[in-house]
Amino acid sequence: MTKRVLIADDSMLMRQMIAETLTEDGWTVVGQACDGQEAVELYRRHCPDAVTMDIVMPGMSGIEALSAIIKEDPQAKVVVVSALNQTRLISEAIRKGAQDFIAKPFTSEQLQETMRAVGELVEDMASA
Repeated sequence: MTKRVLIADDSMLMRQMIAETLTEDGWTVVGQACDGQEAVELYRRHCPDAVTMDIVMPGMSGIEALSAIIKEDPQAKVVVVSALNQTRLISEAIRKGAQDFIAKPFTSEQLQETMRAVGELVEDMASA
């Protein structure tokens, strides 16, 4: 089963890097959002298996987008991608339902390993 991911980050370069890394690992990128509002809209449209969500974005933040997505789909698998100096925001994201987090800067291996674990959860839910 091909897993589908939505990438939300205000940096086009970060979105591209995440997309390339996850595509190499077998994920299909169904959308890329540059802010939280677009992430929520694309989540509704594509119902991806997982989301990578930056926290600090213009307009609707990643935390607000995470809350909106989890409110609509409590089973959503959202992985927060954030800079290390945002510990308080990462903790808040986990409390609000994020599955995991990846600290920037990260390696391709770290991203793939985290997303593989999320992918296993998606597969477990599908087979249950």
